[in-house]
Amino acid sequence: MDSPEDRLNAFLGHAVGDLGAAISATLMLVGDRLGLYRALAESPATPAELAERTRTHERYIREWLANQAAGGYVTYDAATGRYALDDAQRLCLASPDSPVDLAGAYYIVEAAFHALERTTDNFRTGQGMEWGEHHACLFHGTERFFRAGYHAHLLTEWLPALDGAVDKLTQGARVADVGCGHGASTLLMAKAFPRSQFIGYDYHADSIRTANERARAAGVGNAHFAVADAVGYEDKDLDLVAFFDCLHDMGDPVGAARHARQALRPDGHCLLVEPFAGDAVQDNLNPVGRVYYGASSQICVPVSLARHGPALGAQAGQARLQAIMSEGGFGRFRRATQTPFNLVLEARP
Repeated sequence: MDSPEDRLNAFLGHAVGDLGAAISATLMLVGDRLGLYRALAESPATPAELAERTRTHERYIREWLANQAAGGYVTYDAATGRYALDDAQRLCLASPDSPVDLAGAYYIVEAAFHALERTTDNFRTGQGMEWGEHHACLFHGTERFFRAGYHAHLLTEWLPALDGAVDKLTQGARVADVGCGHGASTLLMAKAFPRSQFIGYDYHADSIRTANERARAAGVGNAHFAVADAVGYEDKDLDLVAFFDCLHDMGDPVGAARHARQALRPDGHCLLVEPFAGDAVQDNLNPVGRVYYGASSQICVPVSLARHGPALGAQAGQARLQAIMSEGGFGRFRRATQTPFNLVLEARP
């Protein structure tokens, strides 16, 4: 049996690791904003060489590289004095089309610090905080973190897991992407299925403005975006309604489900992508659950409470989500597939 001293030392070792990660969060953002990861991905470099490539100051780069190497985010060759990214580090830190945009996720962390005073007050009072009240870095970080998963899985795994949905999209379907944010998921589908028509809705006007700009810049003519909440859009006879990582945030998730059910054709599909979670707290006491509970307590729960909602939280789990969709009028519900970060659920009339 471990002694109290052993347990104390083990906990302190764990806590120091977390403290190192926390103080390094801003340095992750520095590395992303200054292109340090991208430059290092091209070839190994000494601090002086990396500073020259990125037009930064060598003394700061020396300290940054040592911090990153100590944390395992870059590798160091003592024989040459050069730092490098291995294949895994390069994929997660310097490749915008990778399955995980780790650097992008740190903008969400930045947003949490911007909201710290408000979060502290919310814990005291039980009040909420609207999505649009957050710093703009939240919208950027959310898009980057989730977009990576969409690019990796949406077209190749998630949509094919829906019974018959890809055939409809190929032939020409009508699709609503509810809570679309900057439109990453909408545009990805629109490019893949040019015969279908896509409309993205979000109640955050600035996000819709960005989404329309992205559509114009990409030359995508079969997708457009409009401001509306999840119970306010007027479309009918839709073949697919999608909720990407947003239903748990909503003030009226049952109303959103009911509205989607009424908007769908009798043989339509509702695609519900949610953060991965088990149904019991103990199922989620793991690194992924820790990330999601952290985001949920500072972002997801306040958004729902701001509209007097049930505050499902990012770790709602399949059972609660099924109950929401059933109350909204859906008769069939199943887990279509999953990833380490997402549950992919299908509801049908």
